[in-house]
Amino acid sequence: MATTSTTGSTLLQPLSNAVQLPIDQVNFVVCQLFALLAAIWFRTYLHSSKTSSFIRHVVATLLGLYLALFCFGWYALHFLVQSGISYCIMIIIGVENMHNYCFVFALGYLTVCQVTRVYIFDYGQYSADFSGPMMIITQKITSLACEIHDGMFRKDEELTSSQRDLAVRRMPSLLEYLSYNCNFMGILAGPLCSYKDYITFIEGRSYHMTQSGENGKEETQYERTEPSPNTAVIQKLLICGLSLLFHLTICTTLPVEYNIDEHFQATASWPTKIIYLYISLLAARPKYYFAWTLADAINNAAGFGFRGYDKNGAARWDLISNLRIQQIEMSTSFKMFLDNWNIQTALWLKRVCYERTSFSPTIQTFILSAIWHGVYPGYYLTFLTGVLMTLAARAMRNNFRHYFIEPSQLKLFYDVITWIVTQVAISYTVVPFVLLSIKPSFMFYSSWYYCLHILGILVLLLLPVKKTQRRKNTHENIQLSQSKKFDEGENSLGPNSFSTTNNVCNQNQEIASRHSSLKQ
Repeated sequence: MATTSTTGSTLLQPLSNAVQLPIDQVNFVVCQLFALLAAIWFRTYLHSSKTSSFIRHVVATLLGLYLALFCFGWYALHFLVQSGISYCIMIIIGVENMHNYCFVFALGYLTVCQVTRVYIFDYGQYSADFSGPMMIITQKITSLACEIHDGMFRKDEELTSSQRDLAVRRMPSLLEYLSYNCNFMGILAGPLCSYKDYITFIEGRSYHMTQSGENGKEETQYERTEPSPNTAVIQKLLICGLSLLFHLTICTTLPVEYNIDEHFQATASWPTKIIYLYISLLAARPKYYFAWTLADAINNAAGFGFRGYDKNGAARWDLISNLRIQQIEMSTSFKMFLDNWNIQTALWLKRVCYERTSFSPTIQTFILSAIWHGVYPGYYLTFLTGVLMTLAARAMRNNFRHYFIEPSQLKLFYDVITWIVTQVAISYTVVPFVLLSIKPSFMFYSSWYYCLHILGILVLLLLPVKKTQRRKNTHENIQLSQSKKFDEGENSLGPNSFSTTNNVCNQNQEIASRHSSLKQ
């Protein structure tokens, strides 16, 4: 029988018993399905053309808090406490330093809650994991604080083009702040979105377009017919169904823990170990595919997530998508994998840490990622290993890739080899993330004789490493010196130019250019 241990509602306990799943997992899935139906209702009956932004904010917030209470009971009060205190900090401290204070408080509060949950209540279990939503709220609190700091304190010429476009020029009201942090579309599983994107959606300006005048400077605002998200939502729900089916049927037969089984380690050949490592970690991914794709579908069903049209005129609903499954599974480099996995978290790390530090930004970013994820030792082992793997992969790519671009047969050979190496290296790196504890993590690495750690260190010692951060800063200085021309070019893109935030969150552009330094 499924466990009855939960801080949330036990209304669905019979269903939990029937499907033999923990009550908290059942509550989560049912609440997300309810949120999907609520999103359709929200878009149909509370459309921005039919009701005020105030009503949309109130309903989105109340529904979000109800779902939180249903899943986590009184633990949901942490969401209000964290958001409320952070809002007070913004008001009291002022725009000059509030981003630092909000960052320290929000991350500190999250860490205290994670320590309490892990080491006091249920180490190694994910029941009543109220810290999951708090991780998303922490991202939103810190992102918005930085955006307000950029928009109300820093000068435009000090900002990068993306920071200028995301900058918030006025302090949000308490209702807007709570709606952004706790709306029903993202309260349980996110994903993170920028504040300007969310407000644009609530106010119904997602489909407003800008057309330049004859002189290239005069602009005319007009509204284009709102595209339907139905096709995108159905496609994403099909992906959710397949991912859930795979998770419930295949994943349980291929546990990651079997990699440290004594009999397996003693009898399996190295090819068998490598293949099972890859397959077991491949089988561990569908639960993330399910949760993140369903969260994306919920936002789309509400009308949020439209990012313009592609070259064929088809509507794109991937403004806040959190992953690209095909690119993940076909990754030929660490960079490509990380660029397409947990995309919105990668953007958050870039915006609040990597862009704002001058000393060892890659290492600081990985440390922040580990702290944000939680306090299990396995997380820190994974991200420390990730630093080494990222730097080594960057060095290898920079020193050898240009030899394999031509002819096409040589490039194909290079792609096949780098796909194999990347998939094995990713699997090797994230095993502690799944195992959580320190002892089994070291058991796994010792069974592999720390071979990829040693190889990574040798690569960094023997191969020259380019100074990517210095080159990045030089590039940003060039951007700043040309900012006015760049802005004028953006403002005259023509009839297919959407609101500022939709342009900013063009993820292909952000992932390709603004993340290249972090994840090569």
